[in-house]
Amino acid sequence: MRNVATEPIKGIGSVLLTFTSGKCLCLNNVLYVPGIRKNLVSEIVLNNSIYKHVLESDKYILSRHDVVRESKVLDLIHSDLCDFHATPSLGNKKYVVTFIDDASRYCHIFLLHSKDEALNKFKINKQQVELHKNELIKALRTDRGGEYYDPIYFESTGIIHQTTAPYTPQQNGVAERKNRNLKEMVNSMLSYYGLSEGFWGEAMLTACYTLNRTSNKKSKNIPYELWCKKVPNLSYLKVWGCRAVVTLTEPKRKTLGERGIDCIFIGYAEHSKAYRFYVLESNDSVSVNTVIESRDAIFDEERFTSIPRPRDMIHQSSSKSTTRAEDVSGGATSVPEPRKSTRARKAKSFGYDFQLYLVKGTRNETISQHQYCFNIEEDPKTFSEAMASRDVYVWKEAIHDEIDSIMHNNTWVLADLPSGCKALGCKWILKRKMKVDGTIDKYKARLVIQGFRQKEGVDFFDTYAHVAIISTIRLLLALVAIHNLVIHQMDVKTTFLNGDLDEEIYMKQPEGFVMPGNEHKVCKLKKSL
Repeated sequence: MRNVATEPIKGIGSVLLTFTSGKCLCLNNVLYVPGIRKNLVSEIVLNNSIYKHVLESDKYILSRHDVVRESKVLDLIHSDLCDFHATPSLGNKKYVVTFIDDASRYCHIFLLHSKDEALNKFKINKQQVELHKNELIKALRTDRGGEYYDPIYFESTGIIHQTTAPYTPQQNGVAERKNRNLKEMVNSMLSYYGLSEGFWGEAMLTACYTLNRTSNKKSKNIPYELWCKKVPNLSYLKVWGCRAVVTLTEPKRKTLGERGIDCIFIGYAEHSKAYRFYVLESNDSVSVNTVIESRDAIFDEERFTSIPRPRDMIHQSSSKSTTRAEDVSGGATSVPEPRKSTRARKAKSFGYDFQLYLVKGTRNETISQHQYCFNIEEDPKTFSEAMASRDVYVWKEAIHDEIDSIMHNNTWVLADLPSGCKALGCKWILKRKMKVDGTIDKYKARLVIQGFRQKEGVDFFDTYAHVAIISTIRLLLALVAIHNLVIHQMDVKTTFLNGDLDEEIYMKQPEGFVMPGNEHKVCKLKKSL
């Protein structure tokens, strides 16, 4: 009591706390003190009782620490389809589709020959997960692609098919981010471990397998643990792409000679406790360039197979071959020899040619050879090029981030173009921001106005350019050193240096964002762009 007075406790029990949202929270060990006219809640007791409380503007939010999401398993499935590589994978697959449970973020992926297989894979996945979880899928969220268009099927199953609004991929952000993360992981795996693009499918399956069993920076919960209700066993995981000697099974062993074959570890079997291997040497019963599954192998996780090599060390061959890949069920499918990537074909015009060849050696012995690996893929020059590229979904996300930022800052309003005025054009500037190791850091989009069409004294009177003054930077670094401070670098996505505009400047609506019914209107700028 604030006045140092005391009141007797008449009882201890539980209280059901009802929020304005209609949700209820049960508080245990609540003291009943009739002499206190107000209901009091102790923050310290709540913190020690797995509850957390947050003050946000004019709201008080109370929740449990162990509550991750309000949705239940299979309430909502996010899905997205993308063509990952121009090069077919083992098994001649060209597309990948993801199905992500919203509550657990557990992901199932399928490799496809064509886009029209997506709905059939959803039906297969639906049968499996509903039987396994004893629950029904309530809703499926996808973009507006036609591969899922089957209203009769969704009406018959009762599943609500949610689709994003036009040009708003962020409404299916869970699937978009998952595909981006998988793609970045696969690119890193292929590059670091020196395997050709033909292995992208196996890398994709392994990346998804690993992500399902690890936590992320946003949530400490592991998707596998939420999905399967048990802690995953990680002791059997191996470094993808490493060399291994696979022990042959009894019927395939020779009476004399080697009892193992050299292979590359390429992933984990889907429905058995076994590893998947790509065979490098032939045997009486096992052919080279085939995929086998085995649980018995000796892994050399410091030894890898192939590295890029400069043109003057390459021996060209005009012959072409077709290999065979053995699937899990024991059948065989025709697999074309992995083609050189678009990046490698472009590299020829710059005086380089990249091939992959087999080499023996540890990671330390071969790592120095990676100096020949360059990223020469060009950024799209126009909005249309970005929409036609294989990275279309990440370019869309970058473009929508820019538009959202512009609209949030009230940069323009739609208006009719006054008589005698001209509307300036605008252009999208699209760039891949690279890390020091050559991998992609992020995709960035900027909308710029074509100010070069303005005339001094008529359309503008002053010009501004933001520059870094080196003396200011040196002063800040000196203060950091003197006071033992820590420097934090911050990236400002959008800056409006000049503030509000006094002049009337009109701009054409940006490509890809012309408002329906307002095709003849223009953007009247309120702020600089």
